[in-house]
Amino acid sequence: MLVPGSDLDLRLVGYFLVVAEQANFGRAAAALHVAQPSLSRQIQRLEEHLGTRLFDRTPQGSRLTAAGRAFLPQAQTLLQAAQAATVAAREATTPYEIMIGYVSDLVITSAVRRLRHRHPTARIRTRHIGLLDGRALTDRRVDALVTRAPLAFPTDRLRLRDLWAEPRVLVVHHGHRLAGKESVTVDDLANEAFPRCPSAVTTWNDFDRLEPRPGKAPVIDAPLDYESFQDKLDMVAEGRAVLVLAESDRRPTLRPDLTTVPIKDIAPSRVVLVTRASDPNPLIAEFLALAATPA
Repeated sequence: MLVPGSDLDLRLVGYFLVVAEQANFGRAAAALHVAQPSLSRQIQRLEEHLGTRLFDRTPQGSRLTAAGRAFLPQAQTLLQAAQAATVAAREATTPYEIMIGYVSDLVITSAVRRLRHRHPTARIRTRHIGLLDGRALTDRRVDALVTRAPLAFPTDRLRLRDLWAEPRVLVVHHGHRLAGKESVTVDDLANEAFPRCPSAVTTWNDFDRLEPRPGKAPVIDAPLDYESFQDKLDMVAEGRAVLVLAESDRRPTLRPDLTTVPIKDIAPSRVVLVTRASDPNPLIAEFLALAATPA
């Protein structure tokens, strides 16, 4: 319990400012996501601490007393100073800077925006990285990379942390025999050709092509005459191959000649944050928490 002369609780000061702004305890409680009786008790605690009434309650709402009006600008200054002190303390010991990489089909805008909001003076940048670019981290072109596992490059001296997982789907052209089905299984794909990336590590190719398939014939290779992801989509549209992608990958949906079908019996796609194993940058841990949490 607060008593006159004890330290002022900044949380109660924040409650006071919201009630003052809303001029109504009900609206203030809704804005703060607390119950109105609880908010009333917190304001009463603050008034007891200050030794004076801050609000006059009326049927129409609430209005500041003379003491409340005098306290208002001081309360605003107090919370602003506390926020400034927090930012200064966080950023005093390190040059806050981070370059966050991401691959084509992943969107990191929300997490980056929230990180910038937390650290308005930090230099926070983003950079698109190719899926096979394994040197982006070791060459220090990025400090963190949001990509899909398994990685298409060696992971020596790198650290992987899971962000989220999502189902995978089959990409086919609209005239394909499996188009329009509610779902398919790996057995349904036995006679389908899959692209193989010649420059990727075996584990990534295996994951992308649903290999190995125990007791089954080797996966059929699609032609290798492609240079980009768009080339692979053209191959699928022509009926020369099929693709397996994460459900959230919207690139095939930009083409009216392609469609997707859920695959029931395969492991999901894992989105991971990759960093240098010994990197002490404190912004990495914060970005990890934000990226793993929906906005």
